[in-house]
Amino acid sequence: MAISSLGLGSGVLTQDVLDKLRKADEAGRITPIDKELKTLNTQKSEFSVLDATMTNFSDAVNELKAKTLYDERQATVTGTSVSVTADANSDVQDFTLNVTQLATKQIEESGSYGATTDTIASDTGNLTLSVGSSDFTINYDSTTTLEDLKKSINDIAGQKVNATIVQIASGDYRLFLNSVDTGSNQDISITDNSGNLSGTQLTDDLSSVQDGVDATFDFNGQAITRHSNQVDDLITGYHITLKEVGSSDVSVQQNRDAILKRVDSFIEKYNAAMTELDKVTKNSTNADERGVFSSESGISGMQDAIRNAMDTIGGGVGTIYDYGFDIDKDGKMSIDKTVFNKKLDENAGNVEVFFSGGSFDNGDGTTTTIDGAFTDLSTITESYTGYGKILDSFSKNLDASQTTLQERRTTTMERLNNKYETLQKQWGAYDALIARLNSSANAFIQMVNAQNNSQKN
Repeated sequence: MAISSLGLGSGVLTQDVLDKLRKADEAGRITPIDKELKTLNTQKSEFSVLDATMTNFSDAVNELKAKTLYDERQATVTGTSVSVTADANSDVQDFTLNVTQLATKQIEESGSYGATTDTIASDTGNLTLSVGSSDFTINYDSTTTLEDLKKSINDIAGQKVNATIVQIASGDYRLFLNSVDTGSNQDISITDNSGNLSGTQLTDDLSSVQDGVDATFDFNGQAITRHSNQVDDLITGYHITLKEVGSSDVSVQQNRDAILKRVDSFIEKYNAAMTELDKVTKNSTNADERGVFSSESGISGMQDAIRNAMDTIGGGVGTIYDYGFDIDKDGKMSIDKTVFNKKLDENAGNVEVFFSGGSFDNGDGTTTTIDGAFTDLSTITESYTGYGKILDSFSKNLDASQTTLQERRTTTMERLNNKYETLQKQWGAYDALIARLNSSANAFIQMVNAQNNSQKN
């Protein structure tokens, strides 16, 4: 059996030599591409973090420029007689509520029945249950029990009255009717339209357990009456719940907690964005310390633009530093909330205008129309982070470069495969030829040696 192996004939054109040649070829042509791909993958990974950080920062800026943020209201109540909430953009003011009487429901009690299964009528008929201005017709017959009547009332008139049966004592059951709403306009009565009710427990014997009365309270000394303890029509946007007799002081102001929460979020996102930008744009002679985008002017330019904006935004009526913001020597932002709250105390409207735009009160009878500090900052940020802008284009370029490199690597590898497949075939042919030449040479040498040996003999 013939065994063929590259280099067997020559001892020179071996597979090991071919593998070394290929390895050298790959080092010169494939390895540089792999290094570029590795660098590119690192850039893409870092860019995804940077992009997310800048998106969060942009969102925080837009939250502070939104006028609706400054429309939110916060109600503070001193005292326990009322609770108050206020809708967005409702009036800002302080007032006193003195509750003198809570509104109550009307409660009626029937006469006594021996059991819940006692029938209430001798024949077929109907009655009218009146609750305030609402009338309800309830049918009955000779088989209708007290329990049946209760169920019919709840089914038919449940939106205005609740019917329950209470056992007062052994053999003493009574129907209680409670108005759903409170106020003096919730009188309850029953009229027997057919005259077939048995006894007078539901008519003449129906008695009041609790009269429905109106709520009374003073608003800044002005006497007010309402049918309900839930008062939503006193001041537009205010929702007042009367809870007990007594006096409470109420202050409805701009919701500073909501504003400060957004300010804190902005500072957090600003510091995160600047930290990430510092990292990826860092210049250094040490390659291990150098940022992956240290040579990208678009990204470093974005960082410079945002930092410089902190000194310029404000429309000429002030700077963010006037409102307690500060940036230290390391580039970290913070805020003095005492200063910020003082600005709100002095003129909350001006704070809103400075942040989100409008007519700024100059304090001398004149106003200055400005776009707002965070509107200006949003414009600057969006010029880098918006669709089709610098970061978006940079991301697309990274994707395109990765695709190009991967295609180039594939093409180069295919060419190397073809080259060494051809070389292997050529070397195999050369090796076979050398083997044949070696074989012929060996045969000739043996003939010469044999001839020389014969001549000596």
